[in-house]
Amino acid sequence: MKIASIVAIVALPCLGSAFAPSSRPTLVSTRTFAARPVPTALNAVSTGALRMSSEAADPVEPEKIEDGLGKKIFDGYVKVAGVATNLFPVWTVLFTGIALKSPTSFSWFTTEYFTAALAALMLSMGITLTPQDFKDVAAKPIPTVMQFSLCYGMMPVLAMLLGKTFKLEPALLAGMVLVGSINGGQASNLCTYIARGNVALSVLMTTATTIGAIVMTPLLCKGLLGAVVPVDAAGIAKSTVEVVLVPIAVGMTLNKFFPKVVDKILPFAPVVGVVSTCLLVASAVAQVADPILNAGISLQIPVLMLHLMGGLVGYFLPRITGFNEVEARTMAIETSMKSSAFGFLLAKLHFGQYAARIPSAVSVVWMALTGSILAVIWRYIPVKDGSDKK
Repeated sequence: MKIASIVAIVALPCLGSAFAPSSRPTLVSTRTFAARPVPTALNAVSTGALRMSSEAADPVEPEKIEDGLGKKIFDGYVKVAGVATNLFPVWTVLFTGIALKSPTSFSWFTTEYFTAALAALMLSMGITLTPQDFKDVAAKPIPTVMQFSLCYGMMPVLAMLLGKTFKLEPALLAGMVLVGSINGGQASNLCTYIARGNVALSVLMTTATTIGAIVMTPLLCKGLLGAVVPVDAAGIAKSTVEVVLVPIAVGMTLNKFFPKVVDKILPFAPVVGVVSTCLLVASAVAQVADPILNAGISLQIPVLMLHLMGGLVGYFLPRITGFNEVEARTMAIETSMKSSAFGFLLAKLHFGQYAARIPSAVSVVWMALTGSILAVIWRYIPVKDGSDKK
């Protein structure tokens, strides 16, 4: 099983050279993301995200592709991949169920594989981006600042209020607040692309909150809980570079200097992203299966509400304050999806009571489900002409 999984993750993109289009296809799309002429930096829609959505996720047939068996196989794959990607929430539930029922099924998925899968997820996003995408979003920092405020302002307070409302015991309340005080999760980048959001903006927001966790997570835990939570700042910075920034940079380099290769492997990127995310969720769940099963409905509901309410506020607040639809979807997913696995690790290392780590374990499941469901719903709600406003 271990060998098969590695081969699947590594070899799947390579298959594109056999069946993918030999030239860059001309795309025909019925959906547009901007209605009025505004500066590129204000569009907040990365060309990479649009190209990925059109080429990889939608069952769009390339216009220029060789006839024969290769074309039929490729066309069939694109259609199946589109359906499989849209069923992302189903795969999340399935993998979660297997992990809960048989945790040993994912015992082979060690830290090394966990890191590799996360890097593969980031690489699958990176090949859809260009340096210009980041220049565009960096030229307009307000969305990133607002999302940072939601991540470290609204979410910790919301977690505290929900915990007290449901009368959680002190240890569970501490774990709940910790979930609200951690950075955004990397799986949000995949969900942003599925939701037709701005992938470049999503990556920038994820990186900002991850680096911000070095200061914000200990500060919030001390302020809200009266507890000091030591955080390995150097370790977080190193992991951010290795798992997020390097794969993204490699992907963008391939996109810039080897566009024909990228065109051939691009249809396989969403499949790699979905498989990687499902394995990441299942591995985290398998490690804490018993705490999740023993948590009870009194903890399941507030954790679910934390992620769901975070997503809704993260969407409607930007909309009513003038941000466009694409930016609002991106901020909603980034706010809803927390790095629950990181929270579990912090609770395990720095909170004295075992029960403090249970909310993070429960959050792994609801975070992935909430983000993927929101993404698929928004995927079928196109951004209408004239909906963007500034």
